[in-house]
Amino acid sequence: MAVPVSAPPAEPVRAVSARHFVRLKLRVMGNSFRGQGRRVTLFLGGVLGGLWFATTGFFLLAAPGLAGEPTYAPMAAAFGGGLLVLGWLLLPLVFFGVDETLDPARFALLPLTRRTLVGGLLAAALVSVPTVASLLSAGGLVVTAGALGGWPAALVAAVGVVAGLILCVAASRAVTSAFATMLRSRKVRDLAGVLLALLAALLGPLQLVVLATVRQADWDRLTGVARVIGWTPLGAPWTIGVDVAEGRAWAVPPKLLITAATIGALLWWWSRSLESAMAGTAGGPTKARSAPVGGPVAQLFPRAVGWLRRDRFGALVARECRYWWRDARRRANLISILVVGVLVPVMVNFGGAKLSTSGGLAFADPNSSPALASASVLLIGVLASVTLANQFGFDGSAYAANVVAGVPGRLELRARAAAFSVYVLPILAVVAVLLATLLGRPAWLGLLAGTLLTSYGVGLAINTLLSVLGAYELPEASNPFAMNSGAGMAKGLLTLLSMAGTAVASVPVLVAPALFGDAWLWLALPFGLGYGLGAALLGTHLAGMVLDRRAPELLTAVTPRR
Repeated sequence: MAVPVSAPPAEPVRAVSARHFVRLKLRVMGNSFRGQGRRVTLFLGGVLGGLWFATTGFFLLAAPGLAGEPTYAPMAAAFGGGLLVLGWLLLPLVFFGVDETLDPARFALLPLTRRTLVGGLLAAALVSVPTVASLLSAGGLVVTAGALGGWPAALVAAVGVVAGLILCVAASRAVTSAFATMLRSRKVRDLAGVLLALLAALLGPLQLVVLATVRQADWDRLTGVARVIGWTPLGAPWTIGVDVAEGRAWAVPPKLLITAATIGALLWWWSRSLESAMAGTAGGPTKARSAPVGGPVAQLFPRAVGWLRRDRFGALVARECRYWWRDARRRANLISILVVGVLVPVMVNFGGAKLSTSGGLAFADPNSSPALASASVLLIGVLASVTLANQFGFDGSAYAANVVAGVPGRLELRARAAAFSVYVLPILAVVAVLLATLLGRPAWLGLLAGTLLTSYGVGLAINTLLSVLGAYELPEASNPFAMNSGAGMAKGLLTLLSMAGTAVASVPVLVAPALFGDAWLWLALPFGLGYGLGAALLGTHLAGMVLDRRAPELLTAVTPRR
């Protein structure tokens, strides 16, 4: 008679907690650094940059307490904390992206509840260089509260700093995830562009009103503004330590309640967008479309570039045009260019706005020097071309098709620059016309357009070379703002290097007004067109020769490592 063999007891299933996500992120980061000296160097550079930011912010926020000036403490807490929150919201969208070491899409098939996933990803996001730098910087508020109100105020301020940091991370993740979902949906991309354009248009006038108010208000009025901000999610967690120091301990519970409610709402919003990211869809089922007239060739060439010749250059330009319109990551960069193109000229040229005696808003004298207007649009051309500093990173492993096909480097780079210009040049033209109209100087249109063309052409030359020599991989994530560990530092360094080089090479258009006087208003446009086009052609020629030699190394650099 066979003796039944009992099965071994099943191992108990342990619940997944936030610490598992933190350990997973640290392990993934550690593995990604193995044998990657360049990535380790960039990470250490990011750490040094974070320490500089933390030191500077700490002493600025601790200054009221160290100097014994209680008058400035509410302003330092409210304005400093509010700027920190806004920085977490805006900088990932425009410059550095967000660290997606743990891509939410990789958890789609795991039996994790929404609460577990959001909590774990939030805990993992808190383990980063920007978070530690922000925590050390905000520690200055603890010093201020302790110096003015003793250890009870310092303890409450520490609680507020931790709550504010969680608010910053939750807001950053919720906003970037929401934008990622919106930009992936081709049904709402037009609405996204309109909303962002309206946001940019509203931020400029709002900045003018704030500057005008600050310049005319006294410290008592600024203190009142700071106290109002302290009752909003931007300043509530950062001001509770100062409240205790000033004898208003009753304000701590409601401000903590405001902070907790805001964090809860942001996490709920993030969880909703995470589901879409994990599913890989944002717009639901798509309807079948009829085949285009003209066959595959007509389908490849968009209407905007239908005039191109049907050769290798035309095919590359058409392909890149279609990618810039359809790829969510590239669309995010185009929208950033549009936002910056609207904001920068308004802030630079009308930053001296003041309130009139009747209560209206009066702009600064537009008869100042055209050098200021030229400098503002110069910056726009520089920032627009920076997008191409890692243009091969958008392709990733798909760039292998070009390597196998043996596409010449010069042809490749000029086609990419031409396709990018199809979208950017109309934006630059709108900026020039808009700024000339707002300044009331239509005669400056040629000056502004020439400066834009110069900086943009020089930027194309420099960034095409940087894209070949300093390319880095981008994560295969559904979030268009995602960055690998160390990639945010790489993007920041490339941006600074590109901006510095482009600004130096564009100096002639800044000094020319002083040399040629009013004649430069007529010479700026043809000079800018020739100078910018010549620089772009020369840059793509030189960078193309480098690309021909190191195309395999470039493919290795941009291929994601799983």
